[in-house]
Amino acid sequence: MLKVISREGQEAVRARRLAVLDLGSGTFRLVLYGYEPGRSFRLLDELREAVALGEGLSRGRIAEAALERGRKALQAFADFLRVQDPEETLVLATSAVRDAENGRAVVEEALRLGLVPHVLTGEEEARLGVLAVANALPLEEALVVDQGGGSAQVSLMEGRRFRLGRALPLGALRLTEAFLPSDPPRKGEVRALERAVEGYLKALPLEGRLPLVGLGGNLRAVARLHQRRRGYPLDLLHGYYLPKEAVEALAEDLLALPLRARRELPGLQPDRAHTLPATLVFLRVLLRRFRAPGLWVSGVGIREGALFTRLLPEPHLLQDPRAFAVENLFLRYPFPEAHRDRVKALARALFRGLRPLHGYGEEEERLLLEAAHLHDIGMHIGYHDHHKHGAYLVLSEALFGLSHREQALLALLVRYHRRGDPEAGPFRSLLQRGDGGRLKRLSALLRLAEMLERTRSGRVRGVRVEVGEGVRLLLEAEADPWAERLEAEKQAGLFQKAFGRPLEVVWAGVE
Repeated sequence: MLKVISREGQEAVRARRLAVLDLGSGTFRLVLYGYEPGRSFRLLDELREAVALGEGLSRGRIAEAALERGRKALQAFADFLRVQDPEETLVLATSAVRDAENGRAVVEEALRLGLVPHVLTGEEEARLGVLAVANALPLEEALVVDQGGGSAQVSLMEGRRFRLGRALPLGALRLTEAFLPSDPPRKGEVRALERAVEGYLKALPLEGRLPLVGLGGNLRAVARLHQRRRGYPLDLLHGYYLPKEAVEALAEDLLALPLRARRELPGLQPDRAHTLPATLVFLRVLLRRFRAPGLWVSGVGIREGALFTRLLPEPHLLQDPRAFAVENLFLRYPFPEAHRDRVKALARALFRGLRPLHGYGEEEERLLLEAAHLHDIGMHIGYHDHHKHGAYLVLSEALFGLSHREQALLALLVRYHRRGDPEAGPFRSLLQRGDGGRLKRLSALLRLAEMLERTRSGRVRGVRVEVGEGVRLLLEAEADPWAERLEAEKQAGLFQKAFGRPLEVVWAGVE
């Protein structure tokens, strides 16, 4: 591990780069991560090739054309890795290589190119998927289902730990070859596929009525189609909830379409159009079998699971995924920590001092402090409109442990920490009853905290709150902080709208 010595003379860990090459039965994907062990990570680059290596797997052998596509992809990826030269490369081979009679040919080609593949067992593949879900979704228990091209892993997660899991021959490409030869599929073919999936699922020692989490590119494609249908306001798949009724409706529609028409569906990668009907049938049976009202979509899988084995010591679990995600975003777009921490302290004092008026609890306080933690990340794009830039960055990727509602609220708080009348705008459909008031009140508190730290000097050491017919803020400072007091007083209008009380800001000296 590379190390540097900081200015204070303390040993620090330098960022490392990890490449994970996932030789999937449908898609080969190479991802390059930068990470600091135990602290942060980021995706640096990604390559994808629709190899369809599982072609022929239903008959026991990888087709020669698929092997050739695999060789070309491996050559390109090996060339990329020679140039990038990461500190570590993990090559993970899955169902097609594991199950096919001639799967060894892929291993030999990888070795010839200087890549050392690890052929995952079904349980290892399931464990990595569960590890990714445990670190990325706010669930303690779940059934985790990862459908690839050749197999589907069905696992039980308890206490954020893998308990048991099986790899079943229910991959989308394998099922398409074995059961859906017609275009579009015939009703008899669909019924035969449903019976086969039901038979495998019945044999599992698993009960329903747990949250169901789905992984895999085809499943995310289904979720994307549903988002397009309903005009979903966020461009995020991780953490999206896909209702059972949506799966039923999509299955009904897509099973009636020929391949040519499926390829033209907006938002769908053309290479997924061939196998999507099999995925929809699989999901339909899965939801019925486990009596689930829907499933949560995971945007992470075995590649992220592999990353966590390097990022974190055993058992490779983030203590608080949500706190990690917020800090991870801050470290990517940092601003002075002293200013951040003072704004957080002032926001906390205001929140607690005004509790008699808002009546909020831990959930709202945490959201407010997360917004304070990130409020100035938009400065990396530019000072002007940095509040808007910051909101964009908060929504630029899924944040582990936050629901889409919470992430939208967080972005809106960052958006309105500086100016403007807080409103939900395009995210209204994501919010719950009472969230409009939450947004106004928490925005007012965050903006006041920012204004009380307007000179970024820490002159205002603290604030006391007096609640009566109006609200008085008593600023603790050695000298009258004119700039901070004036800027805070400008927020009286927003405060009146949010809390229904007039605001007064006074210097109280230092006790």
